[in-house]
Amino acid sequence: MKLRIALLAAGCLTLTMGCSAKKPANPSAPSASATPPASRTPGPLPDRGFKALITLPDPAKQLRAGQQEVIILKVKNASDIIWYAVGGEKTDRSDNKFYIAVGNRWFDKEGKVTSDTEGHHGIPKNLQPGEETETTLQITAPKQPGEYTLSLDMVQEGVTWFADKGSPTTKVKVTVVK
Repeated sequence: MKLRIALLAAGCLTLTMGCSAKKPANPSAPSASATPPASRTPGPLPDRGFKALITLPDPAKQLRAGQQEVIILKVKNASDIIWYAVGGEKTDRSDNKFYIAVGNRWFDKEGKVTSDTEGHHGIPKNLQPGEETETTLQITAPKQPGEYTLSLDMVQEGVTWFADKGSPTTKVKVTVVK
C-alpha cells in the first residue's frame, strides 16, 4: 500500500511538473522577446506603431526666404511594430499610400502651419522596433521673412502624421531672412 501511494504521488508530481513546464502562467500574454507582427500587406499601422524619435544633429538656425536645404537626421522606430518602408512587406501600389516617411512642416509665430513648404522623404529601409537609421530630407524655407518653427515628424502617407497619434515631434526655431 505504501509503495502504491508513493508511485501515485510521484506520478502526480511528474504530471504537475510536466504541465507547468509546458503552460505559461498567462497563455494569452505574448512573450517579452516576441516582436508583434506587422501587416505584411500595405495598410495603416496599428495605433501603437505610430511612435518615433527624430534627432537632428546639425539644425539650421537661419535660412533665406525660399531657400532649399538638405538636412541629415536620424529616425528611430520607438514602437513595437516593424515599419515597412513601403507600408507592407511588398507593394504593387504606385501612389505611395501607406509608405513611411519623415516630413516637415513650418509653423509661424502664432503656431499656424504654412502650407506651401511641406516636404516628405521615405525612410530608406524597413525598421525593426528600436532600430534607427540616418536619412535626408529636403526642406524649403517659407517665402516670407520671419521667425518660424521647423517641425520634423514621421508620416504614414495617406493615413496620418505620427504626432496626431501622440508621437513627439522635433522642433527647431529658425529665422528666415531676405
